[in-house]
Amino acid sequence: MSNYEIPAGLKELLQGYTVQVIRNRPADLVEFAVQHFTQILENQKNDKTVKKLDSKAARKGVTFATNSDETESTRDEKEEEEKPVKPTTGKCNRRVSVCAEPYNPDDDNDDDQPEPRVVHPKTDEQRRRLQDACKDILLFKTLEQEQFSEVLDAMFEVQVKPQEHIIDQGDDGDNFYVIERGVYNILVAKEGVSVCVGQYDNKGSFGELALMYNTPRAATIVATQEGALWGLDRATFHRLIVKNNAKKRRMYEAFVECVPLLKSLELSERMKIVDVLAARSFKDGERIIAQGDEADCFYMVESGQVRIMIKSKTKAGQRDDTEVEVARCSRGQYFGELALVNNKPRAASVYAVGETKCLVIDIQAFERLLGPCKEIMKRNISQYEDQLVALFGSSVDLKH
Repeated sequence: MSNYEIPAGLKELLQGYTVQVIRNRPADLVEFAVQHFTQILENQKNDKTVKKLDSKAARKGVTFATNSDETESTRDEKEEEEKPVKPTTGKCNRRVSVCAEPYNPDDDNDDDQPEPRVVHPKTDEQRRRLQDACKDILLFKTLEQEQFSEVLDAMFEVQVKPQEHIIDQGDDGDNFYVIERGVYNILVAKEGVSVCVGQYDNKGSFGELALMYNTPRAATIVATQEGALWGLDRATFHRLIVKNNAKKRRMYEAFVECVPLLKSLELSERMKIVDVLAARSFKDGERIIAQGDEADCFYMVESGQVRIMIKSKTKAGQRDDTEVEVARCSRGQYFGELALVNNKPRAASVYAVGETKCLVIDIQAFERLLGPCKEIMKRNISQYEDQLVALFGSSVDLKH
């Protein structure tokens, strides 16, 4: 029997494939092997030192330069020859993006020549529809107005047909999507079977995780009816959204460290709070919260002061229009939590004292991220009630 030498790297190659099989449990091992090794081949053909995304980001997603000496047309021809063939039935027609190195916004040098802006021309009617679709998107709320306008310029419209796949689980991320209209099922493959784990109904956004953390798509999104989406390419998303979040972390991480309420949270939990913070500025005397309004967010004072005012009661127990100051909050203190904890309308009005800046967390993020702090907030409610009893009598109860 002849002695055969095992080629160098074969053991590691097969071990890597085996690990992926165990993780993904594909129904077809042969097809999965083709996709797995094709991806490895593609990665080897790309220069791993490339840190800048290809500026040619448009409707079909983005690709990465492989050789600075190649012409654009030559790169396009090679990409078409090298990319694996995938079924296109029922899926958005766009180029499969090449797997990238993790994007690190700290690697970007502001002194470098800026990347060209991506602009997709729009009619006034399209612009209006796009602004309506984006007005409640959390990722956009922390952008400056100029950055938000640049995002709107770069977004492109996608008309969707029933049963069309917008993204597929396991694919590389190419675009971030905002829903204008339509219903979309969220499908996750479990033991070879696609399971519907949720649904977007005419609002919301998806696709950001794969772009932010350089991971494969975590789910498949399928349209159940005709609809419309607005897409944002990977390069613009990184340059504006991810980089802005990193800058915001550096700006606010020291602040959240000094907020007494948040000291009970782990560092990772505080950083998640930083990611969802939005800044709002108020002029002297400007009303921030109106008593009796529905609660939609929670506030922390970054600079300046606010005064908390409650309408007084007559002897008959009826409220009049006279407001009495019951407390003030300064840097590091918070307000607006009572209505969120008790699920009741605002119990007081709040006004800015001088030029004031607050950091705001919307109600969805409050429920998701500040759950561990609610017990502290509930204990503080009793203290507020004691103060109010001294002013208005024993009938005051902020829980109701």
